[in-house]
Amino acid sequence: MPETTFPATLPILPFVGFDDYRTAVSHSVVPLDVHTDHPDDFGGQLDSGGSGDIHVFHIHADEHSVHRSEALIARGTCKYYKFSLLLEGQGLIIQDGRETALGAGDMAIYDTDRPYSLVFDDRVRLGIVMFPKELIELPAEAMGQLTARRFAGDAGVGTMVGSYLTQLVQQSDGLGGHLARRLARSAVDLVGSLLEEQASQRPAASGHESITRQVLDYIDDHLSSPDLCPAEIAGAHFISVRHLHALFSIQGTTVSTTIRTRRLERTYDELVNPGYADRSVTTIALSNGFVDPAHFSRTFRGHFGVPPSAVRPAAR
Repeated sequence: MPETTFPATLPILPFVGFDDYRTAVSHSVVPLDVHTDHPDDFGGQLDSGGSGDIHVFHIHADEHSVHRSEALIARGTCKYYKFSLLLEGQGLIIQDGRETALGAGDMAIYDTDRPYSLVFDDRVRLGIVMFPKELIELPAEAMGQLTARRFAGDAGVGTMVGSYLTQLVQQSDGLGGHLARRLARSAVDLVGSLLEEQASQRPAASGHESITRQVLDYIDDHLSSPDLCPAEIAGAHFISVRHLHALFSIQGTTVSTTIRTRRLERTYDELVNPGYADRSVTTIALSNGFVDPAHFSRTFRGHFGVPPSAVRPAAR
């Protein structure tokens, strides 16, 4: 996916008719179906920003519904979560057998790998942050209990998340690539904190949820080691390699995919950071556990849609 960064402010695009809005929404990273009962009177606006593989959307629109079906998912798996904040209006989110009504200030998360629907019966305004699932450390089982649920924006961690996202989707105050990246990552970190708070209020985690969290922490602490591998991780946690692979299979991913994605995310953060401008792309890649510069470059481009050199501050 191509690199995008926040401009001085998110572009204020004009309201468009239904056909143009449907096209914009259906091409916003993952394919979606959009419907309205009043296409002739419809007005909508979708402003977007982001950095790397984290995307931010600010939407104003009249009555409509959005659907991600099994057929659309089958076109190509995009392992993302979407986290939405309803700024104005009311809506309904549907996923995993749950239908949850949302009002202004409410938030919810949903998984792009499974069918979902958003239904708005009147004009709404909402902000959305979309990010790779690997950036959330909660196990898939725990996340499966949190999709399509209402998170209040006026209580606990939700207060901070709601306030931050409201500002994020409306302006970025002239921030460049590195600061835009930090803002976007901070948004994801805040969302992760809210999800952990919500998960802690549910029944205690099962044994495999607990060990999965420990394994993810271990991976993050050892990303710089080129020798990081399933056998080492399993041995450090006194489980078999087969057990380790089973834990990640439950997550819908693999050990190697998780290691690679987290290395890429950390490398991207350093590449856009002016504080690392004196370090070469190869040096940064090697310091994060990659061993072959050519393979790293191909992998980076395959994940982010641009070569590593394109995201460096000097290249902007």
